[in-house]
Amino acid sequence: MTEATFKSLDIAVLTVSDTRTEADDKSGQLLVSRLQEDGHRLAAKAIVPDDIYAVRAVVSQWIADEAVQVVLTTGGTGITGRDTTPEALRPLFDTTIEGFGELFRMLSFADIKSSTIQSRAIAGLANRTLLFALPGSPGACKLGWDQILRPQLDLRHKPCNFVSLLPRLGER
Repeated sequence: MTEATFKSLDIAVLTVSDTRTEADDKSGQLLVSRLQEDGHRLAAKAIVPDDIYAVRAVVSQWIADEAVQVVLTTGGTGITGRDTTPEALRPLFDTTIEGFGELFRMLSFADIKSSTIQSRAIAGLANRTLLFALPGSPGACKLGWDQILRPQLDLRHKPCNFVSLLPRLGER
């Protein structure tokens, strides 16, 4: 049996915020830094306001682009009236990845205890593109990348990972 080798993915990062700019987007910058340090390529990066249709427009372009394999969003996953990232993404999903939000909240509990219940981190598959919505704090993005996404976006991770499934995501 041959050992799997690392496969670099093309990943887009979207920050959802009414207040962040490229100069102070710590969470988006953290995700870009982490994915590049781990050997992946940044396919695109954008910042959009907390608006369902602005989020959906950008993500729709990325999932229509066959070169983008993964989309990471940060922000807009809380419970206030302006937090609408889950509502923006859910209609785009062909398949929901239920375990992502569940695992994120379980791991987050160790850091922020019951406050994790306010997180609506979600994930899904849309047009053969993996989408992951993380909360807007750098700590949440660090946790999500380091403990969930890094291993799942690495072909060498056993017993299974998302990368090994990429060729089959369009099966019907």
